[in-house]
Amino acid sequence: MPVLPELHPMVSRIAQARQFPADPAQSVADRRAAIHRGMDQRAATVTLPAPALVTHRDHTITADDGGSIDLRSYHPGGEPAGDEQPRPGHVYVHGGGWWLGTLDHRDALLARRAVSTGSVVVSVAHRPAPERRYPVPAEDVYAALSWVAAHADTFQVDPGRLSIGGDSSGANLAAAAVLMARDRGGPRPAAQVLEIPVLDLTLAHAEREADPDAVVLTYDELAENIERYCDPDRRGEPYASPLLSPDLSGLPPTLIMTAEFDVLRGDGRAYAERLAAARVPVTLHEWAGHVHGSHDMTAVVASARDWQGEVDDFLRTVTATAAR
Repeated sequence: MPVLPELHPMVSRIAQARQFPADPAQSVADRRAAIHRGMDQRAATVTLPAPALVTHRDHTITADDGGSIDLRSYHPGGEPAGDEQPRPGHVYVHGGGWWLGTLDHRDALLARRAVSTGSVVVSVAHRPAPERRYPVPAEDVYAALSWVAAHADTFQVDPGRLSIGGDSSGANLAAAAVLMARDRGGPRPAAQVLEIPVLDLTLAHAEREADPDAVVLTYDELAENIERYCDPDRRGEPYASPLLSPDLSGLPPTLIMTAEFDVLRGDGRAYAERLAAARVPVTLHEWAGHVHGSHDMTAVVASARDWQGEVDDFLRTVTATAAR
């Protein structure tokens, strides 16, 4: 099917913006700040507002190298009373090409996920590239997953019902953290959710779309983001490119969501095939008419609400099964 009509204004704006490339002399910090202003506005207009009775708390943890990692937790029903039964937990990693994005940009989306799933959701702000290149962001996410598991009592979370997920580059980091947990004997998530994931930094599976107007993230933009994040000689490592891991056995049930008009849909499809071959329970859903990043446009796209509903249903199901 064609690109959803609700997405035409966004796709058109992006096409117009590409006619004015960034000043190469502009610093990374200044360019990031300018893009974040646009992301702030987008988050406030295209995503349904946060529901009532969700409490969020900010946390800072220390990485192995002494750096700081910021987290934000979302608690459905307000502050925990102290005598409640442990809830499921979900660690979430935002996208942004490894160099963009803040905790604020996912506030409403994750507050809704907390309420819909009855989970404590913990959002991770990894240290961004290019200031912190691979493997630092991936290690940050693994550190966050380990910290949440270690502090499950504080969050009133059942560590046996702790899942992880993310979108785009965040899905890459979430998948890497799951591999790290398996390989290092760390906390084993009950499930992983990978939305519009980038899983092969060698670009062997990236697809060039025939219609450039149907692409929010182009092949060249993807390659530029990868260049900021990871050195060429390390892009084949499993924690950089989970799709290239020689062994995907023993991973948790996985939901992979891709968009029809997305340069990354091939990564998601190939990872689903490899997980299935490794006997990992996996569900792949390619969303017709969607583009990269339209999954969070819940205020303007009905099927984006359906997308989020499928994620929530999956998390409720797998955490209920894990509880038995």
